[in-house]
Amino acid sequence: MLRRKGRKSVTKRIGDRRGRFTDVKTIHERPTKAESREELGHWEADTVLGHRGKSCLVTLVDRKSRFLLAGRIPKNDSICVRDMIIKLLSPLNKKQRKTITPDRGPEFAKYKYYSKLCGIDCYFADPWSPWQRGTNENTNGLIREYLPKRTDMTPVSEEYIESVIHKLNNRPRKCLNWRTPYEIFHDKSLCLIQ
Repeated sequence: MLRRKGRKSVTKRIGDRRGRFTDVKTIHERPTKAESREELGHWEADTVLGHRGKSCLVTLVDRKSRFLLAGRIPKNDSICVRDMIIKLLSPLNKKQRKTITPDRGPEFAKYKYYSKLCGIDCYFADPWSPWQRGTNENTNGLIREYLPKRTDMTPVSEEYIESVIHKLNNRPRKCLNWRTPYEIFHDKSLCLIQ
């Protein structure tokens, strides 16, 4: 039995500005090492929305290790998303931040700022093509086990959000030969589950 229900396809919404970035590199130009998961540092980005108009999470997932970085922002706008991406990526070394691939939502419109400040190349998935960022979409689905849709994330404690991130980063994955994302990302032989 599947842990999550399948999602019905959604038709294009009238007035949706998604996909209107015209001066961007596309996912088809992304380095082959990102596509083949050969090396660390190739991230997929998205937001996990809470109750409408309230706070949400910005999620970054490394394609090779499935390591999750996430942070809560007060609202889903381009400035908050830009600042959180910078906050999440800045502590990483250059080998751990090579590319980032968000969707074409308006919340990622400030990509030039975090791309330049973090020294990371930004590539955009095709409009209405979530499968092109499947690693991030899958991880967001795992987050939904702890923070279901329409949950108001504003009163959720920072400690709880950190515990969710910790659990997901320390969960052994079949696709990683039963190692954890933490082990792969930090090249550890032992899992550090608390």
